Amino acid sequence: MKYITWTSQEIINGQSCVNWLRAMPRVLVIGLLCTSVATTAFAGPREQAKQMHDRLAGVPPTEAVLQSMEADIDPGQNNNPLAAANTAMSNPNFYNVTLKNFVAPWTNRDSNVFVPLNDYIATVVGMIRDDVPFNTLLSGDILYVASGVPGLPAYSNTNNNHYAQFEADGHDMMARLTQTTQSSVTGLPSTATAGIMTTRAAAEAFFIAGTNRAMFRFTMLNHMCNDMEQVHYLALPPDRIRQDVSRSPGGDSRLFLTNCVGCHNGMDPLAQAFAYYNFNETTGSIEYTQGQVQPKYFNNDANFPYGFRTPDDAWENRWRVGQNEFLGWDQSLPGSGNGAKSMGQELANSDAFASCQVKKVFRAVCLRDPEDASDRSQVTQMVDSLKFGSPAYSMKRTFAEAAVYCMGD
Repeated sequence: MKYITWTSQEIINGQSCVNWLRAMPRVLVIGLLCTSVATTAFAGPREQAKQMHDRLAGVPPTEAVLQSMEADIDPGQNNNPLAAANTAMSNPNFYNVTLKNFVAPWTNRDSNVFVPLNDYIATVVGMIRDDVPFNTLLSGDILYVASGVPGLPAYSNTNNNHYAQFEADGHDMMARLTQTTQSSVTGLPSTATAGIMTTRAAAEAFFIAGTNRAMFRFTMLNHMCNDMEQVHYLALPPDRIRQDVSRSPGGDSRLFLTNCVGCHNGMDPLAQAFAYYNFNETTGSIEYTQGQVQPKYFNNDANFPYGFRTPDDAWENRWRVGQNEFLGWDQSLPGSGNGAKSMGQELANSDAFASCQVKKVFRAVCLRDPEDASDRSQVTQMVDSLKFGSPAYSMKRTFAEAAVYCMGD
């Protein structure tokens, strides 16, 4: 085996490695990545601008855009890398591709990115574009639809044609999405709207059949970055666990006492907020029966007749005490209420919600999870910026901050 050595200056320049590779292509190379490592570690403003644009927009910048971003990044010129990130995010592909792929896995049980555009995705994209406070994601009376597109089917409560056709025809979400309210389009009372949880796409994925626990579980997973295993807590009372949960699964009550109860004792009192919601498979639409609990809440009620029988949509957050206090609940909120809207406010104003959004953006832009103390410190700063910056809960700023931090990766 033949070994080659370079001086430190040659490695920095990256030229010895390149020239050697060209001259001796058949030699086994240890350190094949030396050129890319050297280039990244010592990238200048132009290279950083190119990488930032690629990460945010997914396409190369034009020469004019590249020069503008380079000047904003260069400490000797504008020294304003956030402005460079905002320039990159003015490319339509940031919305049509980057954000669409960012949001799509949240809209289905398989976390599949390859799904058609729908009202859930469009609403999140529109909120980020318009800097709508992201802590209203789970409670707002908000919906984004396409406008100014001749021949496009109107929004429908029974199908997804409006969005599927918009995407198939290659229209631009940055230019064509318009904010409206769910209550004015879907017929839901404004008090019953709960942000993306009451979009048609979310209802079709998570309110269909079942017991409506899926809506709560996937909301926790996608927007709090915690699945049921992470919030499993045995110390809470089981009095709000519904009748369908067997107290002796497989004939062994120990399974309930040491396993099932730890999720259901916190989840069931919160998921009661969805008691009036269903996705009607026959009509293909979300339905809301105000004052009347959906029959699905009484499925398998003979499993344990002495269990909790849901009377209304009153919810209670029992995770405010004990080990799940770490989720950082907003103490200015009451911790209980009626319906999905107030429960969504409870979730989206927690520290866990803000932290989850930042970590997802970091992963999407930096192409990795936070790895070391520096990364973790950056995430903490970004969480504070998301919650307390001006404007507050600006996800667009979170994307920009991640792009600036990782532009040298």
